[in-house]
Amino acid sequence: MNIKQFFLESQKLNELFISENHDNLIKVIEIMLLAIKKWKKIYIAWNGGSAADSMHFAAELIGRYKLNRNAIGAISLNSDVSVITAIGNDYGFEYIFSRQIEWLWEEGDIFIWFSTSGMSKNILNAMIKSQSKWMINIGILGNDGGSILAYCDYSLVVRSNNTPRIQEIHTIIYHSICEEIEYQLFA
Repeated sequence: MNIKQFFLESQKLNELFISENHDNLIKVIEIMLLAIKKWKKIYIAWNGGSAADSMHFAAELIGRYKLNRNAIGAISLNSDVSVITAIGNDYGFEYIFSRQIEWLWEEGDIFIWFSTSGMSKNILNAMIKSQSKWMINIGILGNDGGSILAYCDYSLVVRSNNTPRIQEIHTIIYHSICEEIEYQLFA
């Protein structure tokens, strides 16, 4: 076992990500700031164990990241187990997010979709649905972005096929977004 290798691999991937995505990350933050100033909502979704990160990201925006400040309108589409299981049972797992946004949407709202593979059918269906509602789609992805990349208005891609390392960078991405939003709006 080489624990040091985990950290070195993560460090290299961090450096690669920011060198390829710095300008895109700044643009995503600017788009989110503009939406927040217009009282738009931010919806977040993720699959698997990372669904907890969707809830974590929403909690940082609604509650606080570092500063005591007003709440920011954010909703994790992963949070309501009854809704997810009802939709999954009645319509299929591939519709658990798209079915929710049928009634939640408002033009100009932001949808942030996380996918390490870029191939998640439930996220792809939701992105297609949100495009038809004039929402802003932001994909935070892994690998080469997969089929989801084509439906993103803005994207941040961690170019790796190592899922745990991708997830680590995803956490850094949403923490950096939260920190910059707080600094820009409330510091």
